[in-house]
Amino acid sequence: MTHIWVRAEQRANETRVGLTPDGAATLLKAGFKVTVEASDTRAIATQGYVDAGCTIAREHSWPDAPSDAVIFGLKELPDDGTALPHCHIMFGHAYKGQSAGRTLLQRFKAGGGTLLDLEYLTNDTGRRVAAFGYWAGFAGAAVTLKCWAAQQRGVVAAHVAPYPSAQALKLALAEELKAAGAPPKTALIIGALGRVGTGAADLCRAMGVTVTEWDMAETKSGGPFPEILDHDLFFNCILAGPTTPAFVRPDAPKAARRLRVIGDIACDPDSDFNPVQVYDRATTWAAPALRVHDDPPLDVMAIDNLPSMLPRESSEDFAGQLLPTLLDFGQDLGGTWSRAKRLFNDHVKRV
Repeated sequence: MTHIWVRAEQRANETRVGLTPDGAATLLKAGFKVTVEASDTRAIATQGYVDAGCTIAREHSWPDAPSDAVIFGLKELPDDGTALPHCHIMFGHAYKGQSAGRTLLQRFKAGGGTLLDLEYLTNDTGRRVAAFGYWAGFAGAAVTLKCWAAQQRGVVAAHVAPYPSAQALKLALAEELKAAGAPPKTALIIGALGRVGTGAADLCRAMGVTVTEWDMAETKSGGPFPEILDHDLFFNCILAGPTTPAFVRPDAPKAARRLRVIGDIACDPDSDFNPVQVYDRATTWAAPALRVHDDPPLDVMAIDNLPSMLPRESSEDFAGQLLPTLLDFGQDLGGTWSRAKRLFNDHVKRV
């Protein structure tokens, strides 16, 4: 019997969850054991999991879970250096040269555990089986527009917070842009054909911004890409790799440009493959904009848990995409879990 243990997230401003009560009920019916940690901050109340028949555990008790439990969460674990003996399903951010990735892999190696990274769960065609991409793009575009509106007032954007729904977000943002005088005229999106780019484009168009959509065909030359500097906003919405060209080079802030805000929704500033080469750290909910040049201003928005701005919608969407693959965990008929484990093994042996 596969035992899925849903941990309560331990990162500030993270209220999403990867399994809904309905999904948990489906797993239980299929013969899984499902334990869910109690949480007062999760976007979906604990009572829903009680009603579904799940076992409820104390918040953050996953380190003491049975050794065969599969610990399922979304964002990073506490950075306490402890060894990790369990199998974990989560976004590890450990395979692209990230500075914290080596440390995480060392913890798995020390404990004998396994990381099954949600970012690398793919079907046999290489497509991800589940992603928060659409809502990351949607929310990331909204925060980027907030940064632009703040510039019009002569300030750097202040803190952001979750919204109860996408409609509530759009209504509030429309008021901010109205107060700024008008929305920005143009935005260029790289990765426009993917989930992230689609979400960013939908939000921009809803706010009256004209969108230029680029994807692989427009960037295959390798750059440079001066067209980026000719737009008010630029959105990076691609999963970068070793062959990804630089979209925004280090000299861009001092160049002649119309560009005022970069929304780096992909947000890998400490990756070796970062294509937005004008900043080196993620931004936060408390300080969403990083000012990288003053005259004229250029801000970068690079929050790395953007879908949490719309936690209920993004959780339900992601959980629905992932559930068929979770149901396949014990048999792995599609090979998704085997591929994820092989990838982990390839990386952990290098540390």
